[in-house]
Amino acid sequence: MSSSTFKTKPARQRTLHGAGLGLRRALLGPLADQLPEQISFLEVAPDNWINVGGRYGKKLAELLEHYPLICHGLSLSLGGPAPLDEEFLRQTRAFIAKHDARVYSEHLSYCSDGGHLYNLMPIPFTEDAIHYVVGRIKHVQDILEQRIAIENISYYAAPAQEMDEIDFINAVLEEADCDLLLDINNIYVNSINHSYNAEKFLLALPAERVTHCHIAGHLKYAEDLRVDTHASPVIDPVWDLAAVAYKNFGALPTLLERDFNVPPLEVLLEEIDHIIELQAPYAVKTPVAAERRAAS
Repeated sequence: MSSSTFKTKPARQRTLHGAGLGLRRALLGPLADQLPEQISFLEVAPDNWINVGGRYGKKLAELLEHYPLICHGLSLSLGGPAPLDEEFLRQTRAFIAKHDARVYSEHLSYCSDGGHLYNLMPIPFTEDAIHYVVGRIKHVQDILEQRIAIENISYYAAPAQEMDEIDFINAVLEEADCDLLLDINNIYVNSINHSYNAEKFLLALPAERVTHCHIAGHLKYAEDLRVDTHASPVIDPVWDLAAVAYKNFGALPTLLERDFNVPPLEVLLEEIDHIIELQAPYAVKTPVAAERRAAS
């Protein structure tokens, strides 16, 4: 199957709207008890849920009767040196189909080399790396039989850098003809750590490829060093950057990530409410990516 198929294949991404929440197992019970109306979709990592049955599998299935699902991969290692795990990809395709997941996304990074590194490593910003990772993205799309979205990652070193991060990301998106999961917090973190203008970077991304956003908290080690942790509340400058994204790209569906120090659901819902508040002035403006898909 040629990757050109995915230009015209009907896309379910356009059915997303509003604010979503990353599903952690500790939240299964509270979510099932409350079924909060302000949550419009849930996200899981298929890596953590494939072949999970029993009470956890049952609780997930029950929640997905109420909320649409999107999938965010953790271990595909798009930029890694080892061959892609095709059996895992086939299992992922089955998981996506079983739960009618609207989007599948992965990190523009690598995380394995003969074993998992348990961290997201930066791909060198080079022409050779562009062609290498593009070939792997196309292969993933062929196996999954759908477009995928790649996420801009946070990174703390840029080995063998030949070009700016924004040029690297845009070249991969164009050559692979894939979509973009826009991580707002990662743009802010990188802008501090690598001394660039976050708003300028954001506006240089191709709006027509953005499927949805991630937003999260991070740790401030120093004035010039931030670490993406997903372990704290979102800070004001990141909220401000989200507002810029909505103003320019429309009310993009946005998912709140909280992986560590997970507070009670009520606290997370306060941040969900803030996402909705920021989206509201631009809710009548259809996100550009959704317009493109609706016309396909």
